[in-house]
Amino acid sequence: MALCKETDSGCLSRGLLLLLWVALGSKVCHGGTATQAPHLAADETATYNLDEIYAHIADYCWSNFSEMMKNVTGVQLCEWSVISRPYSILRYCLENWADKIKYGYPNAVAEKYIFQSHHTYFFNCTLERPMYFDPPEDVLLAMIITPICLIPFLVALVVWRSKDGKMQS
Repeated sequence: MALCKETDSGCLSRGLLLLLWVALGSKVCHGGTATQAPHLAADETATYNLDEIYAHIADYCWSNFSEMMKNVTGVQLCEWSVISRPYSILRYCLENWADKIKYGYPNAVAEKYIFQSHHTYFFNCTLERPMYFDPPEDVLLAMIITPICLIPFLVALVVWRSKDGKMQS
């Protein structure tokens, strides 16, 4: 795992800091459009929009996730206790960086990597507990209609018993 620099908001790896420095460089982005930093001449800067920046960050998050998943054997791929940490780190990385650069989350790029993780690593997993399905339509109809019909009958029974005239003690 890469060495980290502890910050007030968490742990940043040197590789990610380098990636951000290269991607952002001297560029300043506001509201999804790129603008040039005021102290630099126009020919000194290239501009990036938030989509491109977030795509680079998401690619880094994916690389980190893929590296962690190399240590997981095929048998362990469907065990939540084994994969929960790398999966949570991927989700946190995508969500946290979207928040830091003020890019909406969830978004199409993050969704792409989450789906890619399921397609690449977890496509063969099934639930270990039995699958529950809806009952057949006739049973379902009976289960819905019975309480509905029972309520007026019970109300009528209570009203009929209360008209008896005898005081209950």
